[in-house]
Amino acid sequence: MDRGPTTGTGGAAERLETLSDGVFAIAMTLLVLDVSVPPGLNSARFHEALGEAVPNLAAYALSFAVIAQFWREHRRILGVLPAPNGTVTGLTLLGLALIALLPFPTALLAEYGDEPLAVAIYSGSVAGTNAAHLALLLTIHRRLPPPAAPDTVTARRLGTADLGSTVLVFGIAVPLAFASPAAAKWFWLTLVPAKVAIDRRQRRITPRSRQGR
Repeated sequence: MDRGPTTGTGGAAERLETLSDGVFAIAMTLLVLDVSVPPGLNSARFHEALGEAVPNLAAYALSFAVIAQFWREHRRILGVLPAPNGTVTGLTLLGLALIALLPFPTALLAEYGDEPLAVAIYSGSVAGTNAAHLALLLTIHRRLPPPAAPDTVTARRLGTADLGSTVLVFGIAVPLAFASPAAAKWFWLTLVPAKVAIDRRQRRITPRSRQGR
C-alpha cells in the first residue's frame, strides 16, 4: 500500500538532485567564458592580453572553488533529506538561482576587483547562497528524527557551523568592501583555517555518526 507514495517521493528527491547537479555544472561552465585572449594579436599585445587575463583566471578559480564547495554541501544536505516538501523545494530552487547568478558577480570581480561595489556584490552573492543552503540544512534537520548518538549531534552542528561561518565572513565583507576592497578580499581568507578544522572534524566523526543514526 505504501509503495506508490514512497516511489513518488524517491522520484521527486532524485529529480531535485538531478536538477541541482545540472545547474551546478552549467554555472561552473559559464565561469570560464570570461577567460579568453582575443585572436590576431601581435607578440607584444599577446603578452599584454595574457597579463590582463590573470584577474579573470583568479576570479574563475575562486568561484569554481566556491561552487564546488556549494555542490559538495548540497549533495550532503540532500543525502539526509527524508522527502522533499514545498519548503525544501523552495529553498533548493532559491539556492540554485543564486548559484546560477554567480558568474555575473564573478565577472564583476574579475574586471573591477578594485571597486568597492563589485567586491561587495560578490561577497553578498556568496553570503546569500550560503544562507539559502544553511536555511535548507536547518529545515531538513528539523524534519529528521532526534539523533541516536552524540556524534550525530556533533556532525549536524559542524555542518551548520561550516555554512554559518561562510555566511558570517562574506556577510562582514560586504560593508568592509566599501572601506577597503583589498581588506575585504583578504578577509575572505579567514575562512581557510576554519574550513580545514571543520572538515577534519567531520571526517573523523562521520563514520561513527552514521552508525549511530
